[in-house]
Amino acid sequence: MENNNNVIDESVRAELSRLRDSIDNIDAAVIHMLAERFKCTQQVGHLKAEHKMPPADPSREARQIARLRELAENAKLDPAFAEKFLNFIIAEVIRHHETIARA
Repeated sequence: MENNNNVIDESVRAELSRLRDSIDNIDAAVIHMLAERFKCTQQVGHLKAEHKMPPADPSREARQIARLRELAENAKLDPAFAEKFLNFIIAEVIRHHETIARA
């Protein structure tokens, strides 16, 4: 009976390792996608600064939040979590835009 537990333990460990490898790959993809997103938003920040536009765009932000909430619902992800995540990103983008505008 003890051998069966060891076999099960090994199969569980193998499945856990497989799942964690997938999670690690997804995390890497998320980081790379965020880096690309911030490259684009940096360009937006420079454009806004050149044309004396404000760093924040509340109407665009509201549209993006609504859009992301809908995408989250369709993907079976908690829309409140998606909104918090986007708000965190938006705050960082605005901070970048303010820094660019001051430069």
